[in-house]
Amino acid sequence: MSNQTQKTSVRNVPRIEYLRVKNFRALKDLELKNIKPLTVLLGQNGSGKSTIFDVFAFLAECFSIGLRKAVDKRGKFRELRTRGSSESIVIEIRYKENKNSSPINYHLAIDENEKGAYVKEEWLSWRRGRQYGQPFKFLNFNLGRGQVISGEEPDESAQRIDEALSAPDILAVNTLGQLASHPRISALRQFITGWYLSYLTAETSRNQPDAGPQERLSVTGDNLANVIQYLKEQHPELLEKILKTLSRRIPHLEKVEAETMPDGRLLLRIKDAPFAEPIQAKYASDGTLKMLAYLTVLYDPNPPQFIGVEEPENHLYPHLLPELAEECRTASANTQLMVSTHSPFFVNSLGPEQVFILYRDSKGYTKAEKTIEIQGVKEMLEAGAKLGDLWMENYFSEVQK
Repeated sequence: MSNQTQKTSVRNVPRIEYLRVKNFRALKDLELKNIKPLTVLLGQNGSGKSTIFDVFAFLAECFSIGLRKAVDKRGKFRELRTRGSSESIVIEIRYKENKNSSPINYHLAIDENEKGAYVKEEWLSWRRGRQYGQPFKFLNFNLGRGQVISGEEPDESAQRIDEALSAPDILAVNTLGQLASHPRISALRQFITGWYLSYLTAETSRNQPDAGPQERLSVTGDNLANVIQYLKEQHPELLEKILKTLSRRIPHLEKVEAETMPDGRLLLRIKDAPFAEPIQAKYASDGTLKMLAYLTVLYDPNPPQFIGVEEPENHLYPHLLPELAEECRTASANTQLMVSTHSPFFVNSLGPEQVFILYRDSKGYTKAEKTIEIQGVKEMLEAGAKLGDLWMENYFSEVQK
């Protein structure tokens, strides 16, 4: 396969283009620029891959379970803020609702007082008309009070409405985004609350859950049988496509089915072609189950608009990783994917504009460098080298000094 990125027909889905994080654990001041539909974070253990992944999980949980619960899950605010720092934790993303829309910047700053974590500052800005004029804030809140401009396309000259939130730990976007009068704010809220962040393992995929179809795989993959049941009932042609793809990856695999047991639980069974009877999924290989689980996510008929996958190489056979990378590339036409990895086999199938190298600087803070911007990489790839091989040969070690 070519090292260069395969071009795909991208439909109109939201895309994150930029991320900045300050004072979030080892992310003292991190920027990811020009984020692509498929972006991969490559780094050694402890380089900060999981921390960046957790930024997205944290932001999504601030919307779903609330700021203070999201903070408490991570060991309270003192464990979340960069050690030695007294400044606010800041998360800022720039995204586009579709390829023709104006970029929108979302800025969230949180801090702590004697009552717990609170929202210090929150704003949304954009440059109306895509390319002309200065960006302006159409939502601007400080300490629970602020102003917002309503309407389909907020204009700087429009009336600003004063608003006050009922508690200091409430996010303005999460509250006002539930109102039809704020469609741009509502779109961001729906985008963030719909993120899917995967922490699945082969072991959890062996579960025997209660019967009943479920549209989407859980973050741990413990409802894989339910998703197979749903696909069998509602999208049999899609399930057939998944199984054909899986059969190409796993030789001799013939059939995957979900069977309801007398006690009401679902039993996932897998049949190999040479044998007359299928076996229970708990006896299948880790590679088979994990690849099946990932395919149900990547082939979702109504995929999440942002998918995060952490270290897919765990318990997956190395020869399956290039194929999984190709499935991710194809899926990125309909969603945005971010994958953390330290596997050269996965990275070998990617282009340099898709991969960030992560490392710790002399102070222990995480830094990121896109491989296409590293001197000599483009020329080496044009000469036939692959990114994963360069990674294994410590070619990027100079960047980390």
